[in-house]
Amino acid sequence: MFKGFEPVYDKNSRILILGSFPSVKSRENGFYYGHKQNRFWKMLSQIYNENISEDVENKKSFLLKHNIALYDVVLESDLKGSADLDLEKSQMKIADMSFLLPPHTKVEKIICNGKTAYNLLMENFNTTIPIVYLSSTSPANPRFNISDWQKELI
Repeated sequence: MFKGFEPVYDKNSRILILGSFPSVKSRENGFYYGHKQNRFWKMLSQIYNENISEDVENKKSFLLKHNIALYDVVLESDLKGSADLDLEKSQMKIADMSFLLPPHTKVEKIICNGKTAYNLLMENFNTTIPIVYLSSTSPANPRFNISDWQKELI
């Protein structure tokens, strides 16, 4: 079983962004959205008009500065590759996310980065906090739309 990453959050987090599970490249690089072609960090940089260096601590600081929490729906999986379709067929353990929500934080919106994250969240977690599905930032997704992300983040 492969383990996902620790969540990035603090008590002031207002938006929780959930992915499905780290890709092979992300696992190799040791942090969320580690594939060079993934649009996630470039998108945030553009939306907030700030440079985000490759340094993990810088990325964490950026997220916390903008009151963004980051985590994955799947905590552990035997997924060998990176495809979400394979993830859905793999053995997996769903993450507990209760500590990322009020009263522990100020999260008022959950954004799912892609359909798999959304489907898994809806199947396994119950909350009254609004949940938004947005097209995945994956380089394999031709339907990515930065405008939708900007509308939900700003």
